[in-house]
Amino acid sequence: MINIPGQLAIRTIHGRNGAFNVARLLTSIGEFAVKDPILEQYTEGKYEGSFVIAHIGPSKPYLTGSGRIVIEAPKAKIDSMVLNDMDALSQDDTERLDQKEVDPLEEEVPAVPATSPSDVGDAPFGMPSSEPAPRASPAPTNEDEALFSTLWPLGDSVKLDPTVDRQRMRAQCVRLGQLGYKLDFKQQIWERDS
Repeated sequence: MINIPGQLAIRTIHGRNGAFNVARLLTSIGEFAVKDPILEQYTEGKYEGSFVIAHIGPSKPYLTGSGRIVIEAPKAKIDSMVLNDMDALSQDDTERLDQKEVDPLEEEVPAVPATSPSDVGDAPFGMPSSEPAPRASPAPTNEDEALFSTLWPLGDSVKLDPTVDRQRMRAQCVRLGQLGYKLDFKQQIWERDS
């Protein structure tokens, strides 16, 4: 493992499974693609911080719908991070991250929704959604207990488990937003909005 300062540029892409996040980690030792499930809880932007990289390896090339083969920058697996500041993406950052990205859900497993889109919406909290967000916070349900598993019952602060699969992470982020929680990116904790 290596602990290194850097900048994580996160971009929200809208695909056939809804919105998903991809990122590039810029460090003094290079630029790396990052597709960790924990990214799903962050809004688009450029985050300054310190990153513990557990693994650096080659990315798998993939074929796009237009018949192009895409070979990405080496991939970094982030073990943990301490974020200090966040800014909007620059035009250069946006262009670098705007290439035709494959939803990481499609890379990991066949696309099978865990819940219907009407249950959780189609975008992680804090990202644009094709449907307007509900005004009133819905009451917790038995499905919430299943969705959050060992995190249930939810307290005033919730730290999501980064080891859950990407689909569950997306659903948890959406549901936390519906229940009135907001992400404090510096602490990486969702807090109930009072």
